[in-house]
Amino acid sequence: MREKTIEQKFREAVRAVGGVAVKFTSPGLDGMPDRLALLPGGRMAFVEVKAPGKKPRPLQLARHRMLRQLGFRVYVLDNEKQIGGIIDEIRAT
Repeated sequence: MREKTIEQKFREAVRAVGGVAVKFTSPGLDGMPDRLALLPGGRMAFVEVKAPGKKPRPLQLARHRMLRQLGFRVYVLDNEKQIGGIIDEIRAT
């Protein structure tokens, strides 16, 4: 399965629970996660989408650490089976 397909399924699943998964771009700050998941109740998290078995690059991992140190949740999604669990975790926080 391609990264694009996983990303599409994630967007659809977020929409199904009443949220949006916006494409996140940050000019001048490379390595930021692909999506910002915004769920009802003010719940949010960053989501890095990868093709199955692919891992984040070192710069992406550094950005993930930075965001987590700031108190944000960051997920790496590389399998459509993870989608439900990620959304459940975001909703529970």
